[in-house]
Amino acid sequence: MAMSNAALYLHPNGYDTSGPELLGRISAGESFLRGYLRHAEVDRYYFWNVAGRPMNELQALLERVEAPKKPISWIPQTNRSGLGEVGVLNVPMPSLTNESWLRRPFGSRTYAICGITHTTATDRVMQALADMLVAPTESFDALICTSEAVRHAVETQLSMMRDYLDAERGPRRRPEPMRVTIPLGVNTEDFSTSPEHRKAWRERLAIPDDAVVALFVGRFNIRAKMNPALMAIALERAAKRTGRPICWVNAGWSPNPKEEQAYHEQTRALCPSVLYRSVDGRPPDVRFSIWSVADFFISFSDNIQETFGLTPIEAMAAGLPCVVTDWDGYKDTVRHGVDGFRVPTIAPPPGEGGDLAYWFANNWLNYDNYVGAAAQFTAIDYAEAETCIAALVEQPELRRQMGEAAKVRAREVFDWAAVIPQYQALWAEQNARRLAAPPEPRTRDNPYRPDPFTLFQSYPSRHVTARSPVRLAPGMSWDLAKPLLESPIVSYSGFHRPTLDEVETMLAILGQKGVATVAELAQVAAPDRRGYVARGVLWLARYGVVTLAED
Repeated sequence: MAMSNAALYLHPNGYDTSGPELLGRISAGESFLRGYLRHAEVDRYYFWNVAGRPMNELQALLERVEAPKKPISWIPQTNRSGLGEVGVLNVPMPSLTNESWLRRPFGSRTYAICGITHTTATDRVMQALADMLVAPTESFDALICTSEAVRHAVETQLSMMRDYLDAERGPRRRPEPMRVTIPLGVNTEDFSTSPEHRKAWRERLAIPDDAVVALFVGRFNIRAKMNPALMAIALERAAKRTGRPICWVNAGWSPNPKEEQAYHEQTRALCPSVLYRSVDGRPPDVRFSIWSVADFFISFSDNIQETFGLTPIEAMAAGLPCVVTDWDGYKDTVRHGVDGFRVPTIAPPPGEGGDLAYWFANNWLNYDNYVGAAAQFTAIDYAEAETCIAALVEQPELRRQMGEAAKVRAREVFDWAAVIPQYQALWAEQNARRLAAPPEPRTRDNPYRPDPFTLFQSYPSRHVTARSPVRLAPGMSWDLAKPLLESPIVSYSGFHRPTLDEVETMLAILGQKGVATVAELAQVAAPDRRGYVARGVLWLARYGVVTLAED
């Protein structure tokens, strides 16, 4: 059972949707955590308190998401080697690079790392993906790609990095992490609709009984999410074509009230024939009930920021047919003509965005403007969009059939009950590969964060050794040393130094013997602390408590 389990990297930033900024990766993280707690076939849960948060805070987070029904093993923040008990660390981000360097001092075979793609267009993530080929990642590590589209993007970037390394340094010899396509999931029962919610929302939003309602759910950001103008233009064309009343409900949020107001005003102006409504989509009672208001779901993703697109799956779980763009992960989710429609998209060919990449690399374009500028060159087939929307507006039976097909697909393919076993199979494979891996070389330095006393070894006149003789400074005693060592100007940065009790014992030994070596003084501590105590002799010498002679 442990072979198909993993320790979850439990940082609230990856799972807590109660904050003011509801990002897609956080919503997906919360959904995964709930699905894992509901469906994982494990004897116990392993959670790594990576941020060192108070236990009551993390336990409250778990209770809000889904009350755990099995025992929990908590791994403290600093006990990275403890991750070896379960054998796999599952992180809610694509950066295997940094985690592999942090694992290295304990040995790469101690545990495997499993990451996941969310957005891959930020400079930080692109750097981390390219650096996977020079970091100490292993063949038993894995990167989950949530769609075939983003997997292709990852492979394209790795191929570019490989070409560079081959040209500059010769063919590579290091292993590479697995890349595996596993979709994001949903807890389909969370999106059940009801006539009561439908009636309440339609009354609250003053929607006429005969109106066909299109629903969009997502952040209100024309640059870094998607530009609603494309949906507005298509809905306006469909409204004019059908002559039927169409209401468009937008459930989302923006961190800037003025920008949100402008977003709605400018969008509304593009679809004057459509009844336009907006609602804050962040509160949980809205997130899970707003689906009842709709007759179909619409989302015209146009942005390289997107990798999978969770909201169409949520809509399908709610039994809604979808009209989406044929873009990124949407290609894997909505089956054209079955669960809804995918509207064709057009973009520039490879090689036509070097100027955007260069400006982004120089920080002349920030992230929002980089992805926003790229999206400005994504076009859609409006004639096809109009036809698809009109078909759903005019044909209630088509909406019903597609909605039923969507609901079945969501349950059978994208429910966490179907997705979590894929995670567990991957974790089991990672563990098997890890245990079968050959012994690793002894060198475990991190050249990006080297030992400061190694990196700057040329700075001092000499170095202390285990044989260095230590004496009490003339006239020094514990009574004089204690207040000195407790002074803020002396005691700051108290990281891995001798405790005052250990210092008192060390000074007593020096008082009795007159002289002792650093190694002899280190014996006052438990074995796992002797290195810190030996090094701490220099702290005592620094403030005149002891003197150090040359060997």
